[in-house]
Amino acid sequence: MSWSSLLLENPFFELALILFLAAVLGALGQFLRQPLIVMFIALGIIVGPSFLDIVQSTEYIHLLAEIGIAILLFIVGLNLDLRIIKSVGRIALMTGLGQVFFTSLIGYFIAIGLGFSNLHSFYIAVALTFSSTIIIIKLLSDKKEIDSLHGQIAIGFLIVQDIVVILVMVVLSALGQSSDISLAYNIVRTLLAGGILFAIALIAMKWIIPRLSFFLAKSQEMLILFAIAWAVALASAGELMGFSGEVGAFLAGVSLASSQFKEVISGRLISLRDFMLIFFFVNLGANLDLSIIGSQVAPALLFSGFVLIGNPIIVLIIMGIMGYRKRTAFLAGLTVAQISEFSLIFAGLGLSIGHINDEILALITLVGLITIGLSTYLILYSHQIYNLIAPILGVFEKKHPNNEIEMHSLTTNQYDLIIFGLGRFGGRLAKLLQDYTNVKFLGVDFDPTVVKNFQKENPNIVYGDIEDPELLERIPFQNAKNVISTVSDMNHSMHLIKTLERTGYEGKVYLTAIHEKDYNALSKMGPYQVLLPHQMAAENFYNSFLSEIEGTGLEVKN
Repeated sequence: MSWSSLLLENPFFELALILFLAAVLGALGQFLRQPLIVMFIALGIIVGPSFLDIVQSTEYIHLLAEIGIAILLFIVGLNLDLRIIKSVGRIALMTGLGQVFFTSLIGYFIAIGLGFSNLHSFYIAVALTFSSTIIIIKLLSDKKEIDSLHGQIAIGFLIVQDIVVILVMVVLSALGQSSDISLAYNIVRTLLAGGILFAIALIAMKWIIPRLSFFLAKSQEMLILFAIAWAVALASAGELMGFSGEVGAFLAGVSLASSQFKEVISGRLISLRDFMLIFFFVNLGANLDLSIIGSQVAPALLFSGFVLIGNPIIVLIIMGIMGYRKRTAFLAGLTVAQISEFSLIFAGLGLSIGHINDEILALITLVGLITIGLSTYLILYSHQIYNLIAPILGVFEKKHPNNEIEMHSLTTNQYDLIIFGLGRFGGRLAKLLQDYTNVKFLGVDFDPTVVKNFQKENPNIVYGDIEDPELLERIPFQNAKNVISTVSDMNHSMHLIKTLERTGYEGKVYLTAIHEKDYNALSKMGPYQVLLPHQMAAENFYNSFLSEIEGTGLEVKN
């Protein structure tokens, strides 16, 4: 019995083998300190037809990949604060459309210059414009930068890109049928489908889900089951109506974003999301044919260079013109330094209707492999890259950026305390100081929504990232008696310590740690007080509990 016959007869064996290889490659990647996404891309190629040819049950793998994508986009929508649309909607729309236009225009002329035909150049250029929502959101989530300003802008223009590619594919599908009536009908149907999906999400969010979620929350298993079913249902509705499963799943998440149970749902689904996304990369590799890629290496390298460097520069220019700082624009720009799975689907559509041939599809596929792999490193090490090239990025920034919160009016003030991080710990501390004391403090947080909420009551709250060297240079440390960082990341704490030492700060410094090893490491670095929030909470409760049991006969050990 041949290898492929055995796999065809036993899909369970096939799945077990794929998961085993995923675990092996994942462990190898961890040992080599390589991103898991890169290892999973390698997994897809290895199990695909070009190497081991393990994937035989392509329809099952594709189905699992679709479910993984739906859950990913559902979680993004679930964690989306609708107020973000008001704050970053305009820049997301302008950046998304501007990047699509300029990338496709420049890409078209590069392709023409390489000798491709007009129609082939069009397909190549359009394929270069779309970035992978799935990969970018996964990386931003892993880096905990979804809530940052550049993360929110990136998500915004990725959604704009997805809608554009859907409309382009609808138009091309209709052109393939060579009917003007079909073209108009498909465009109207797509727009109508999008409106219906949005209406369903809105109705569910306002009248159905608030009542239903309270009933389902009596059992967390039922709540999670409903969430998955709702995500997949709207994704399926989007597909059936000719719009997009991704957009449908995203809207399903948005409809639950106002639910008080969203944190529970999100927390329980993250592990499932990461597991299901393995099949997305396996599905990608199973559809690759590396045998015809060899002749396309040279043009693929040129187009990959354009995507990796040109796309971020286009975003830098657009955001710079709109008044954003170079750091925000650079970090957002790096998210478009790869092409999307939609690009491959788009190219496949062109092949099916006879607009392009196998060589063009192979070229686009190779560009996808190169850019997805390399851009993963660019995004993961974006802050280090920025620190290296920041001096030459000044050309992309206005002299006085007007779309980010500035600190000019705050630098001359005297503060009793500067707080970095307004999350659960820092936010509660700021609220207590604000409501019950006359302590003058400056608060800094990287989530623009949190900043805007605090600014309603306290103008001394600013947007900023503790890793941003330019921000730290503008913080008036010398005007403060105390500095506290409630950010528990060890690297961020080290960065702050170095800055304080460089500026000659002589006040008190409080750092935050979650793990005992971080506590010990920070305690050895200098005269800093290191806080352990969980331990402090336990000791607070312990002292309170002792006062409660006095006189009850219960004893405390000496």
